[in-house]
Amino acid sequence: MVLTAWRGGKCPICTPLPCPYIAAPHGYGTGDIDMRLWSLHPSLLDRQGLVACWREALLAQAVLLGRTRGYTAHPQLERFKAHPQPTTAIGAYLAGLHAEAVSRQYRFDAARIVHPPKGEIVTDGVEVIHVTFGQLDFELSHLRTKLAHRSPEFLNEHLASLGTTHAAIPVHPLFMSAPGPIASWERSETPPTGPK
Repeated sequence: MVLTAWRGGKCPICTPLPCPYIAAPHGYGTGDIDMRLWSLHPSLLDRQGLVACWREALLAQAVLLGRTRGYTAHPQLERFKAHPQPTTAIGAYLAGLHAEAVSRQYRFDAARIVHPPKGEIVTDGVEVIHVTFGQLDFELSHLRTKLAHRSPEFLNEHLASLGTTHAAIPVHPLFMSAPGPIASWERSETPPTGPK
């Protein structure tokens, strides 16, 4: 299946380089899209999750910069679009993912971040985004389900000891947790059970 959503057939993630997955760049356009810009701290993501989140955040950056016509109405982008500086916010988000990749000795190209943070701290000069406890509970449950199938060892090593209190759920540095239900932009049909 050839992806036709990109202007001129160019993948916004790989541009200006040719995309090695030109038939379906990075899986986009295959019908298997579950774009997820996690509110959870990147340290909770396994290798596949961190790489996928990096690619999806690069796609989100391309959308916010107007470099692609695809995914412009994707619900995962709503909180970035609502930010006073959307492209700066996605730059800070990408910088948080990059910092985690560096700590694992992965080679994510920081030059891909169009608007990186001004200082060493991811949120330097960027207004944080509030994320609700309900959303964090939902994402943690969703991530645990994914990891149980894909990376049970990672799940046991990194998430098994996480407490059930909201203060114990680590969030991406761009976000700050606050009381509240699952976010209105979340489109899942099966929210987790339990107190919010």
